[in-house]
Amino acid sequence: MKRSNSDLEAVTSLADPVRARLYQVVAASTGPMGRDEAASAAGVGRPLAAYHLDKLVQLGLLTASYRRPAGRRGPGAGRPAKVYARSGREFAVTVPPRGYELAARLLAAAVESDSGGRSRSLLLGVAREFGTDLGERSRGGTPGTASGRHAVEAVLRQHGFEPRTAEDGSLQLRNCPFHQLAAAHQDLVCGMNLALLEGLVAGMGEEGMRPCLAPEPGRCCVVLSPDLPAGNSPLAGVA
Repeated sequence: MKRSNSDLEAVTSLADPVRARLYQVVAASTGPMGRDEAASAAGVGRPLAAYHLDKLVQLGLLTASYRRPAGRRGPGAGRPAKVYARSGREFAVTVPPRGYELAARLLAAAVESDSGGRSRSLLLGVAREFGTDLGERSRGGTPGTASGRHAVEAVLRQHGFEPRTAEDGSLQLRNCPFHQLAAAHQDLVCGMNLALLEGLVAGMGEEGMRPCLAPEPGRCCVVLSPDLPAGNSPLAGVA
């Protein structure tokens, strides 16, 4: 199946409401999703879901793989089912073309080249101040209660972090809005992210939610948890 390299084609394909819904359903899933499950969640028939899911794979928005249903093994287990997951590719369209990522990389490199550390300190201060201001403007629940936590989640979701409550009660962030920049400047960007979210929870009055660095593949380096020790991460000394 031929794969499109056009970011514009991929993004505009989501103008179709069925395709957009299926993409959102698969992207929100914590694991690969089969056609039946995706069709049911999106409220469409299986043949229509299969068509749009495969089109999303062709466009690079989803990836496809095969797996056997749980508990089925051996010659009589049947054919593996096709499952879908969100692609790791990024898509950006600006008209006319802009180069904000390049500017961010240059600025990050400039901060890292300051051997005295003053530029880094100023960056973290600005990030924390911005987060605090954002938190103060976004208070929508009583701090320390479920409504306060939901307000924090709403702000994080609005800014692309995709918060999700883990089994231990911590708030994990499935997406890093600064992923490409963090890949090239991990210590700097993760430290900035931590300062930003420290400011956010402080501004919202959520003293029981402590942002900590706990990087793992496939998610943001920051976790919001009252239980996670600040020194738990090899990046915990970033400042």
